[in-house]
Amino acid sequence: MARPPFPAIPLALLLVLGIVGSARSSTAGVGYMSRLLEIQDRERAPAAVQLAAARGVLRRLLPSHDSSFEFRIISKDECGGEICFMITGHPSFSRRGTPEILISGVTGVEVLAGLHWYLKYWCGSHISWDKTGGLQMHSIPKSGSLPRVQDAGIVVQRPSPWSYYQNAVTSSYSFAWWDWRRWEKEIDWMALQGVNLPLAFTGQEAIWQKVFQQKFNISTSDLDDFFGGPAFLAWSRMGNLHGWGGPLPQSWLDQQLHLQKKILRRMYELGMTPVLPAFSGNVPAALKDIFPSAKITRLGNWFSVESNPRWCCTYLLDATDPLFVEIGRAFIEQQLREYGRTGHIYNCDTFDENTPPVDEPAYISSLGAAIFEGMQSGDADAVWLMQGWLFSYDPFWRPPQMKALLHSVPLGKLVVLDLFAEVKPIWITSEQFYGVPYIWKVAFLCMLHNFAGNIEMYGVLDAVASGPIEARMSENSTMVGVGMSMEGIEQNPVVYDLMSEMAFQQRKVDVKTWIDLYSARRYGKSVSSIKEAWNILYHTIYNCTDGLYDKNRDVIVAFPDADPSSISFSQLRYHRYGKPLLRRAVLNEKTGLTDQPHLWYSTSEVVRALELFLAGGDQLQSSDTYRYDLVDLTRQALAKSANELFLKVIEDYHQEDAYGVASHSQKFLNLVEDMDTLLACHGGFLLGPWLESAKQLAQGKELQRQFEWNARTQITMWFDNSAEEASLLRDYGNKYWSGLLRDYYGPRAALYFKFLKKSLEEGHDFQLKEWRREWVKLTNDWQNSKNLYPTESVGHAFHISQLLYDKYLRDPDTYDQ
Repeated sequence: MARPPFPAIPLALLLVLGIVGSARSSTAGVGYMSRLLEIQDRERAPAAVQLAAARGVLRRLLPSHDSSFEFRIISKDECGGEICFMITGHPSFSRRGTPEILISGVTGVEVLAGLHWYLKYWCGSHISWDKTGGLQMHSIPKSGSLPRVQDAGIVVQRPSPWSYYQNAVTSSYSFAWWDWRRWEKEIDWMALQGVNLPLAFTGQEAIWQKVFQQKFNISTSDLDDFFGGPAFLAWSRMGNLHGWGGPLPQSWLDQQLHLQKKILRRMYELGMTPVLPAFSGNVPAALKDIFPSAKITRLGNWFSVESNPRWCCTYLLDATDPLFVEIGRAFIEQQLREYGRTGHIYNCDTFDENTPPVDEPAYISSLGAAIFEGMQSGDADAVWLMQGWLFSYDPFWRPPQMKALLHSVPLGKLVVLDLFAEVKPIWITSEQFYGVPYIWKVAFLCMLHNFAGNIEMYGVLDAVASGPIEARMSENSTMVGVGMSMEGIEQNPVVYDLMSEMAFQQRKVDVKTWIDLYSARRYGKSVSSIKEAWNILYHTIYNCTDGLYDKNRDVIVAFPDADPSSISFSQLRYHRYGKPLLRRAVLNEKTGLTDQPHLWYSTSEVVRALELFLAGGDQLQSSDTYRYDLVDLTRQALAKSANELFLKVIEDYHQEDAYGVASHSQKFLNLVEDMDTLLACHGGFLLGPWLESAKQLAQGKELQRQFEWNARTQITMWFDNSAEEASLLRDYGNKYWSGLLRDYYGPRAALYFKFLKKSLEEGHDFQLKEWRREWVKLTNDWQNSKNLYPTESVGHAFHISQLLYDKYLRDPDTYDQ
């Protein structure tokens, strides 16, 4: 047999990584959920259907090896009563063209997770999103020469039954413009990562249309005012806004419902349990006129500049009103009619950014009971899945109020997502959610792990590698799963690669050993300089322990809306190889600005990692995963350099140094332009695909204009703005995308610098109102523009990264000071 290019990993090393071994499983929480688990097992798709779906994934992933694997669905009894997959050498393998490896699993998801495990740890391959480099399959030997598994085979059990995926807003930040082709890829990715509990929110507006029109006499025009636009549906669903970006055309409603049916069909075929939405109390304004005695409250302003009722201040039906249960039941029943089946788990977040009007525990308990009754009246086996984010950020939820809500639903009928567990785990401070089952999870780019799909290299790998194990093994644990709940995907693939493994890990992972293997798998070979670079990144960028949210507020993508005189500085600096001691800008309280660029590592050490990445370029330039990481790392280093350049401009302004302001501001603008060129080198950093995918879903020129405006607005300045006041959500969905830097972020910075220079030249204060007026106009003009952007990368990533390193980063005096 030919020697594989990537040596199979010895069993001893797998044990160090925690990859194999028997599970000591069930927590008390799993016991509480046993009835639901039994129902789901009984209602799962037939084995033949799951196997056919799994083979479809294999053919799309690795068509050259379709005959190399045999799949088999097995019972939990064959797994020691747990959920598992098994990897063995095929007993009848004799020649090329016959199966070499047998992979067995309790569901199609376990089968594909087992396939991924084998490709990862026996063949040294890597699977990530296309935008983050995609697949690395060059290390897999040819069919007929696959590495053999030891005679006894490998059994990997799930320590907890569920692996959850998505956030309520991922549907807008990442999935807004997806068609079936893109969704099929994502469902394949989910299954390979072992995800068996994904949110399934697509198309729900079509369900609501039928419910409200047929059951409650709401007109089409009233629903036009109720639903948000295609890029803002997440927030209209949560009752934060209405009408913004709309109306939704009937073609969109029909198209999305058709898409949801295909999504659900595939998820069920693979053995997944899709989580469907439930009624949270958010209702159209017209319902108050139709049911004048109903307890309907108008909510307060949510980040609107002018509190314009055209899109602010939505209506919430009190859960204790009988109409609440009626609507909740109608919505569940309509979903069952449309989809034909359910996994019995429903997501509802009535209190996410909507605080109850009264803090009396008895009242809160009645609210929780009524919300659940709305689900259960439509599905007797319903289980409520709730995000635990409200317990993390809202001081309203003190222990009595939290207990009242969590205990308002029968035990085993409520599951809580510990949404920020990798940084601020609630299970520790709430006595295991006061006995309620929960899912330990990471919500990703900004520790959830990610906010708004921002692009920032960031992570807490040590917490990811140990947190789920500590939670599961803790006394009286009620943990029932792990999960990934980032607001936006397609970033930081290393974090998701490790987190997906935690659904199957029995012990804490040795991250140092794991990261060494990761770098070899990701690029298809082990390169010493790259291995060293990844160890630096592990101890710096991916070791954030300050407990802060990583919302990307780099100056380029989140330019300060502040009078320069209000910015002062602490005089701390970085040591060359020391702790992060970089000087920081301090905005006076009168500016009202609280978001500052987040820096938790030594920039000089990260520049050293970039040097090592460039040193390995001769061996890896043909690797798309390498090119993505090189562009991302160069971008990260340059972004922090730009923050420093901006502070130099402000220092020059304070010192009335007109030449310094002109010189440093021009260098900043040159850097932005150069970064745009860098980002154009990889398809994962392009603006064009986001805009073009929006237009492709539109039927007709008018809808193309509406959908493109939605796409452009979400990533720049939304919600509303006035002529002289920017949106309070400006730059929340910022992106480091080529095209956006050149045509929006760069010109915006140039405007600010123009007013700085004018202030010094003419001897007057900075004209903040005038700057804002021009900034808002620039933004609104760009949002309404129709210029096209490339959808394919251009330029040589290695050469441009090297050039920009030499230009901006080689001399430490230009960066760490």
